[in-house]
Order: sequence, then structure tokens, then C-alpha cells
Amino acid sequence: MKRYRDYNGYLREKFGERVQKISLDAGLNCPNRDGSISDKGCVFCDRRGSGTGAMINHGRSIAEQISDGRRFAERRYGARKFIAYFQSFTNTYAPVPRLRELYDQALSHRSVVGLSVATRPDCVSPEVLELLSTYMKSHLVWIEFGLQSAHDVTLSRINRGHDIACFERSVRMASQTGLNVCTHVILGLPGETEQMMLDTARYLGQLPLQGVKIHLLYVVKHTPLAASYEKGEYRCLEREAYIELLVSFLELLSPTMVIQRLTGDPIHSELVAPRWAMHKSKNLHLIRRKLEERNSWQGKRYKEPQ
Repeated sequence: MKRYRDYNGYLREKFGERVQKISLDAGLNCPNRDGSISDKGCVFCDRRGSGTGAMINHGRSIAEQISDGRRFAERRYGARKFIAYFQSFTNTYAPVPRLRELYDQALSHRSVVGLSVATRPDCVSPEVLELLSTYMKSHLVWIEFGLQSAHDVTLSRINRGHDIACFERSVRMASQTGLNVCTHVILGLPGETEQMMLDTARYLGQLPLQGVKIHLLYVVKHTPLAASYEKGEYRCLEREAYIELLVSFLELLSPTMVIQRLTGDPIHSELVAPRWAMHKSKNLHLIRRKLEERNSWQGKRYKEPQ
């Protein structure tokens, strides 16, 4: 029994073979860091953009990043088709002509069959969404909105810089253009109870979302969260608690939603806590085992929107 709709399986359904993402840094910034909204960023976000790989590719052309990413993925995974993933920081935070130039560069490679653009819900406009929709004629296109929690009190606490209403408007606007919409959520945010986190899952199930990325909140160096952790003001979830919570979260999601991520993937040298977050393969194995032990699956407790 397949207990959740995983991203690799979804891509195989679409293309008949393995498709690998290539993470790109477009050299863009974030309004929550450049002073437009705040100069502090989210409490968990460091200078790399919360561990996305920025600073590694910074200053290199999109063509160079695509070429290097292809070579690596071909060697490691045997992949021949790729998704251009604009991951670092806020990838709609530029004038439309600049965005068109960046996206066109990434999609000019014949082996690139898709485009995925990570951004904030307060950084999209009808013009940006229209631009992204033009690529749907020839490529698979996803837009990813960071949400993290469906509770305004939490968004304020983590200095997110937008509210739930903003997120919902952007999701519905993007959905109306036909784009595939994914959202990012984090389990273990400061002040959140288990019930609050499961309410986030229920909320997602009522929106026109096609995908979700679920992250563990881990602490990285040189962030406000690290300072809170060092003062004893924040405690990370234990592995067993995270896995139990994640399984319950999956049960409340639509069974058709593509699960693009089940946990975080920290940079080892930057990680403060929890150390178990580094063991991705083991964590995924334990998640699958817990699903079996509980005879659980994605959508088991899902309720259709009224």
C-alpha cells in the first residue's frame, strides 16, 4: 500500500522516468530582509535564506548553475530530465522583465522540463502569475508559497511579515491561472500546540493546493531562533514526537495532494539542534514505518471542503 503521494512518484507519473530538481539562486532578495517589511527576516532564517544553498551559487549565471546541476544529477541519480527550481530567497521579487529573463534562461535547456518558483504570498501580482502561466504550454510549472502556520499569532511571533488572509488571496489568485500551487509549513514553531499544527493541516485541506512541503523546525547558527534556543526559551521537537505529529498531519490532508517534502534538510555545519535532523534517510524510514504501525495513510481523516 502506498501511504502518501510522494513527489518522485508524481514526476514519474508525468514523465515516465526520474526527474530531478536543480536548485538555483537568482540573486534576488527578500522584503522581510531588505527593510521593505523588516530587516530581521523570519526567526529561523539565516544569511543563506534558511539553508537553501544561497551564497554557494550567488553571483553565478543561471546557465552555469543549470549545467553544474545537470552533471551532478546525471552522475548521482541517473536523471535525464530536470526541474529548474528557483529556491533561494524570494523568486518573484523583481520587475517582470527581469523575472522573464531569469526563467527563460533556465528553461532554454532542452532537458529542463519544468519550472518551480519559491516565493512569499505578499510578493506576487497578476502580472507575475500571468508570466508564469505562459510557461505552462511547454513545461510543468509550480509556484511555492511559504506559509509555515495557519495562525496569525504564530506568523507574528516568527516575524513572517504577512498574515493568513494574504496567503489565501495569493493561493486563490494563482489557482485561477491554472498554476500548480505548493505551500511550505513548519512543525514545531515557537508557541504552537499539537492542536494548532493539526489545524494548519485542516486549513490546507480546504484550499486549492496541489502540493505541500512539511519541514521540521531546526535551529541554525546566527539566527534569532538560535539566540532563543541558547537562552533556553525554545526547545526542539524530539524525533518520535515529530514523526507522530507528521503522520497525524498527513491523515488530514487531501489524498491527491503531492507531498514534496516530509522533513527539513539542514546544512550540517550550520545546524545547532536537533542533531537527529541530519539523519534524513533514517528519519524517512521511521516515518514510513510509523505509517505502517498505525495503519495510517495520507487523507485517512480528510474532510472535503464544504
